[in-house]
Amino acid sequence: MNKFVEEESIPAWSWSVEQCLKEFSVKIEKGLSTYEVEQRKEKYGPNELQQKKGKPLWWLFLEQFDDILVKTLLIAAFISFVLAHLHGAETGDSQLEAYVEPFVIILILVLNAVVGVWQENNAEKALDALKEMQCDSCKVLRDGYVVPCLPAKELVPGDIVELRIGDKVPADMRVASLKTSTVRVEQSSLTGEAMPVLKGTDPIFLDDCELLAKENMVFAGTTVVNGSCICVVISTGMHTEIGKIQKQIHEASLEESDSPLKKKLDEFGNKLTTIIGIVCLIVWVINYKYFLTWEIHRGWPTNFQFSFEKCTYYFEIAVVLAVAAIPEGLPAVITTCLALGTRKMAQKNAIVRKLPSVETLGCTTVICSDKTGTLTTNQMSVKEFFTMGSKLTTCRVFRVEGTTYDPKDGGIVDWNCRTMELNLQAMAEICAICNDSGIFCEGRLFKVTGLPTEAALKVLVEKMGVPDRKARTRILDAQLAMKYMIDRNTVKLGCCEWWTRRSKRVFTLGFDRVRKSMSVIVREPSGQNRLLVKGAVESLLERSTFVQLADGSILPIDEPCRRLLLLRNSEMSSKGLRCLGMAYKDDLGELSDLNSARHPAFKKLLDPSCYSLIENNLVFVGVVGLRDPPREEVKQAIEDCRGAGIKVMVITGDNKSTAEAICHEVNLFPEGDDLRERSFTGKEFFELSSLKQLEILSRPGGKIFSRAEPRHKQEIVRMLKDMGEIVAMTGDGVNDAPALKLADIGIAMGITGTEVAKEASDMVLADDNFSTIVSAIAEGRSIYNNMKAFIRYMISSNFGEVISVFLTAAIGLPECMTPVQLLWVNLVTDGPPATALGFNPADVDIMQKAPRKNNDALIDSWVLFRYMV
Repeated sequence: MNKFVEEESIPAWSWSVEQCLKEFSVKIEKGLSTYEVEQRKEKYGPNELQQKKGKPLWWLFLEQFDDILVKTLLIAAFISFVLAHLHGAETGDSQLEAYVEPFVIILILVLNAVVGVWQENNAEKALDALKEMQCDSCKVLRDGYVVPCLPAKELVPGDIVELRIGDKVPADMRVASLKTSTVRVEQSSLTGEAMPVLKGTDPIFLDDCELLAKENMVFAGTTVVNGSCICVVISTGMHTEIGKIQKQIHEASLEESDSPLKKKLDEFGNKLTTIIGIVCLIVWVINYKYFLTWEIHRGWPTNFQFSFEKCTYYFEIAVVLAVAAIPEGLPAVITTCLALGTRKMAQKNAIVRKLPSVETLGCTTVICSDKTGTLTTNQMSVKEFFTMGSKLTTCRVFRVEGTTYDPKDGGIVDWNCRTMELNLQAMAEICAICNDSGIFCEGRLFKVTGLPTEAALKVLVEKMGVPDRKARTRILDAQLAMKYMIDRNTVKLGCCEWWTRRSKRVFTLGFDRVRKSMSVIVREPSGQNRLLVKGAVESLLERSTFVQLADGSILPIDEPCRRLLLLRNSEMSSKGLRCLGMAYKDDLGELSDLNSARHPAFKKLLDPSCYSLIENNLVFVGVVGLRDPPREEVKQAIEDCRGAGIKVMVITGDNKSTAEAICHEVNLFPEGDDLRERSFTGKEFFELSSLKQLEILSRPGGKIFSRAEPRHKQEIVRMLKDMGEIVAMTGDGVNDAPALKLADIGIAMGITGTEVAKEASDMVLADDNFSTIVSAIAEGRSIYNNMKAFIRYMISSNFGEVISVFLTAAIGLPECMTPVQLLWVNLVTDGPPATALGFNPADVDIMQKAPRKNNDALIDSWVLFRYMV
């Protein structure tokens, strides 16, 4: 029982900073006193996740014997041992040969148990991985003094903590004040949000607020990627969001059920045990006259005679029947077949962590897929951009190909950098210099430092080229010489480098939520400073007075031109693109010759409230549309699922419009389909009645659940399982772990997935690709078909043995085979041919058939009749 008091959950996001400080009786400039800290430690306990003890090895070993067929063989071994002992006592012979039969039976059962323990022993590591996400130390204010490296487990509610760039957040906290103009926190592992979230101090007046909307809260386990702030601790340990996820993982592990094959084998085992018992009883009834005789006197039986020796002989027959009926080699052959299946799947980038999952994949009826990184590449890229044409009434739209951070992946359609107009040059300059990102290469994979959107802009610059002919030739030569690619894993971006050398960066005006823009002051080759700005399109247009045409001429923006720009922006947004506006300003007044901190106007730049005044009277250049693009192979994979009778549901933390745009593009919905009954936010769906929810989930076709929180994902999986569906769930973040644990097949992402998600899963995708799941399902179906073939083969052999033993006993002949001989036949003679059946190739039309039903029997009445004949 927990000796600590439950922390009372308070809606800190909807309270002002003053209310939060008052609630915890703390002052932001002083922090808690040592006395208050000790009291709260006793009340709330340490700030750490509770560790639950896993099952010991000996308990796992004993659990392997909790099977009806195994119990039957154990009884047979016990009877055989007793008979061997009695026989030895009668004859006075204590030779070991008499004990061979029970010893061999026990040895086989122990070996099967060892294989079972090996499969299960690595199953419960998700909670350990979750604990590793916790922060080790933090900077705290106590008794008016700063404690620079306080162990995070010492934190209590009410503590005042300072967070800086790179810090891991130690507890759930309310942002009290910002020390820099902006603070961004990377919390994708917790919420599924692809982009770092901007944090502020203003209260959010919602009592039931989604995790994503709590922009004044920071959560344990997330990371500060930009800025610095002061926070007050609200929740610690198991009461944090990450602690709640640990509870959900534990609860989901308690709900884990057997795989479909295990259920079928258990069902078959129960029937087989009943048949063995009936056959043994029949043998005894037929042969009772050999060990029990009596005489009839005056119509009543008298003078009973019982032969113990002959009775034990029929006990031996019962043992032989049990050994004959039970396919002892089956567990070994199943394990071999599943292991072969895991090797095949590994070659297709699906790494199976738990052997039974191989077979379960084959009967999957619903795939609940994440969007980011599974349906999409999880790499932001520019899809299209536009600038003004030769007149105020025309725009030029350019389409961009390529879906990764590799600058050589795709290009700009119908592009000629030799004739790059002046407004396109201005766009390239802004994208290259008003940018803090970098690209590096890990193996064959291109990754980024900084914001993904900024990295995508740098890739666009590389595809645009440079206007300088000599520089362009030099860059192309470097690319051909492979100097372009990697220098200590950092990708050299020749075109971006040309722009940054041409225009030296002087000062950065950081992003804030009021301006919705960031800008840099650069020194142009002319010696004058220029302001380069990028940000939200609507915000930049409000502050833009001029627009640049293709020939470089600058004209005032009139109302028709403004409407045209907003219309084009709206068209791009409707395609699910994230739009960024580009603008610049040449007339910087007193900042025109700023070159160092000693300049008289430098003080103006230290006050972020002045940034809006600096960023006005801008020259608008154009708009860039970015997105996380869908993977090329996903469309075909979804078609394959449709043909195979598998429903696909997308459950994502991303916003509704973006999710719908991507799902339309990968053909999850037919063109023109009404999405009102197919697309919901998590909150919308769970506000519906239970009957309506079940009706929506049971309808054929795809579904989208956007802005989904961990509890939403878990509840949807639970509802689908209750409806009798076999659910495969994909995920990569900490927030996905409970649903991964609960699903019949939990599938984690190998590249972008957290360790928590991987440890909670049954399978890991090495390439994070949705189509790999479909390939794995096809392989799972093939493996199940092969397993059904060899299980039937082995059982048909066992039927022959049972009938042979039964008939010889029924007509009073000596036993035809001993238990050891039967074990030899079951293990050695039947085992290798049965294993060979596991190598059969998949049927050509395996993904054109509907998933098998849960209640499909391994051996139905017709098959049983054929075996009997």
